[in-house]
Amino acid sequence: MNEPFVSVVIATYNMGQYLAETMRSVLAQSYNNYEVIVIDDGSEDNTSEVMAEFIKDPRVHYLPQENRGQPKAKNAGLKACQGEFIAFCDADDLWHVDKLKKQLVCFDDPKVGVVYSEVSYIDENGQPLEKPQPYARYSGQITDKLIHKNFIPFGTAVIRHECIDKLGGFDEALPMGIDWDLWLRYSIEYEFQYIPDKTYIYRIWSGQMSSNYRGRYANAEKIMNKFLQQHPDVVARDLVSAAWADTYTNLAMAIAKGEGKIWQPFTYLLKSMRYDPGYWPTWKALIKLVIRKV
Repeated sequence: MNEPFVSVVIATYNMGQYLAETMRSVLAQSYNNYEVIVIDDGSEDNTSEVMAEFIKDPRVHYLPQENRGQPKAKNAGLKACQGEFIAFCDADDLWHVDKLKKQLVCFDDPKVGVVYSEVSYIDENGQPLEKPQPYARYSGQITDKLIHKNFIPFGTAVIRHECIDKLGGFDEALPMGIDWDLWLRYSIEYEFQYIPDKTYIYRIWSGQMSSNYRGRYANAEKIMNKFLQQHPDVVARDLVSAAWADTYTNLAMAIAKGEGKIWQPFTYLLKSMRYDPGYWPTWKALIKLVIRKV
């Protein structure tokens, strides 16, 4: 085949309720030359029974292991990849049929290491959800933008295998935010390409890890500190200050909204102001907090 070989990594833990639908969407690609690597991270549900239907397909490789956590499961998937390019799908999400075909053409430029796209949303029952997209997306050299916010939906990304060979996989010391850490590292040496097509369907439901906002922001602090210590001169100081201000502002408002607290969010807003006194979203958040409009 003239099409480059692609490896698709699906790391799963107790997602038997959604995994069959996920697998069918990935295996229905209009693109032909790919494999699907499913890392079962010690699931205790019916995952193995679900996968019995799919391991008959020669494209599918099912690799059960003891529960070791998300980063190690994803890295196990990366180690098994044979493809020139690597794509991802979470075990509760779905792909559009033309995902790989639309994204792989963007790798004609050798400077591009990651191609990502827009997303659509469904609920736990698979019903479409209308959800406004809060983030701007960027292409090219994106480190200055990416340090401010992780605007890359993980499951939409397709990457060159050489990125992993050269810069490594997921940081296994991080329980959350491992994709942001990966993108920051890759952005130093590779360009990113965004396509506005919705190639990925993200499921919003009560059991997903992304609802843990305190854990998410705690890991965001670790990731930013790690990146800035390793690359102290890559991002301008004023952009770093604005990034810290944004992080603590968003944390403050997440706590205010999620827990109805006032004093702790207020202390985080003060911390934000110390980093960047002129960062207007912090002042806007402070007004909302004072008038109890959170």
